[in-house]
Amino acid sequence: MGRQQPSNVLFVVLDTVRKDHLTPYGYDRPTTPELGTFAEEATVFESAVAPAPWTLPVHASMFTGLYPSQHGADQESPYLEDAPTLASVLSNAGYDTACYSSNAWITPYTELTRGFDEQDSFFEVLPQDLLSGPLARAWRLVNDNERLNDIATRLVRLGAQVHATLASGEGADSKTPAVIDRTKSFIEGSDSEAGWFAFVNLMDAHLPYYPPEEQREAFAPGVDPSTVCQNSKEYNSGARDIDDEEWESIRGLYDAELAHMDAELGRLFAWLRETGQWEDTTVIVCADHGELHGEHDLYGHEFALYDELINVPLLVKHPDLDAGRNEELVELLDLYHTTLDSLSADTDGMPGAVEFDPTRSLLSSEYRAFERVDSPDIGQQAVLGSDGEDEDYAFVEYAQPVIELHHLEEKASEAGITLPDDHRAYARMRAARGADAKYVRADRIPDEGYRLDEDPEERSSLTPEGDERVAAAERALSRFEGEVGGAWTTPAEVNAEEALDEADAETKDRLRELGYLE
Repeated sequence: MGRQQPSNVLFVVLDTVRKDHLTPYGYDRPTTPELGTFAEEATVFESAVAPAPWTLPVHASMFTGLYPSQHGADQESPYLEDAPTLASVLSNAGYDTACYSSNAWITPYTELTRGFDEQDSFFEVLPQDLLSGPLARAWRLVNDNERLNDIATRLVRLGAQVHATLASGEGADSKTPAVIDRTKSFIEGSDSEAGWFAFVNLMDAHLPYYPPEEQREAFAPGVDPSTVCQNSKEYNSGARDIDDEEWESIRGLYDAELAHMDAELGRLFAWLRETGQWEDTTVIVCADHGELHGEHDLYGHEFALYDELINVPLLVKHPDLDAGRNEELVELLDLYHTTLDSLSADTDGMPGAVEFDPTRSLLSSEYRAFERVDSPDIGQQAVLGSDGEDEDYAFVEYAQPVIELHHLEEKASEAGITLPDDHRAYARMRAARGADAKYVRADRIPDEGYRLDEDPEERSSLTPEGDERVAAAERALSRFEGEVGGAWTTPAEVNAEEALDEADAETKDRLRELGYLE
């Protein structure tokens, strides 16, 4: 890592953004002209794969270079424990670091902000002192005891339920302008000789959709956001139907949110150019996951590993990357190594941190040349163990979604619907995603296999016996499962009442303080 490098990194996550609604990816509506301009000097990756379909594990992977099974940050244990973060490594190396977000998962509570010199969550319901104080302590108290794991699922619902009630309607103003302003202030005030690392998460494209009037009139004229379905669990539970006209309105509101984010991001890009910092800054723009708007009879980003959710947009500007399209398979967890490479930073003095690996840096000529690695990680081993098959794969993991399942069951119950035991909402899933095929294994629903080159919309599931490329993807997934401790074949079971009976007095007092016990 001795070549001349930019001294700064701007890392932007467009939360819940599907790539086929973006201008650089050929969308026929002008949702993101600023990203379109940016794409003219960036590499636009066509096959970037997220390691999970929702925020917490994806960010934890980008911040640690680890797969979800390794870092363990998921809804059943929603905080990053011991793994040193990218921000910790860079701060230790002398870089000024900051994180600005309006996402409830990117807070001191989950420890995803650990290592940032400055951070501010614009999450509009729970204040930072609660997220980093009694709620976090109560969570750890119960979650660190394996027998009480189910109680832990209740605690996260506190924030989720309040957020679902209050973070909606016309009062839920976009926090993106404030995020952009704080980012500019941080960059302007940075005085490190090494440089700066700014991480930004923009949340507007996440449900519910209440875009500013200007963008709403441009992309969803006449649509009242309060009259369309803004609760994906109503639809996914079967309690609410959505016809073609309503889907069109929902997608229009979504596009309007994209246009608002794009305009604000363009404001930041323009300021970096005007202040002479653009050329000295590596810029990474991606989504953590996508969104479903009726495809596969689903709404939102839960309960599936379809490409609308995991094949995400990724654009990177760096002197070592040529502007244009890149069809190569890449994984978002590689952005950990890409950032280290961009800043010529190493993990010296950070015990436990994943060491820089050039085969996982988008900037390296050795990218994905895993045969050169002395101690391959679990994903690399799964690819290398192909026994002569010259195929590359990305790997995706999805544990049982506690919050979403709880809300889904509530909506179903209100409508008098009983969800069957084999409903996909109860399933854990893993996938191996290659260039032309994907295989998804689940513990409660049938496995799914797709030829992405012939069936990119994943309409017709194939078995390994019926297609050799699908069979190769299944073998790659089996190798990955072997590396992480075996396949999820036995459905997970939870029993809240037994866990409560076993809780000690202190734990029960904590739960009473939080409103879970009387």
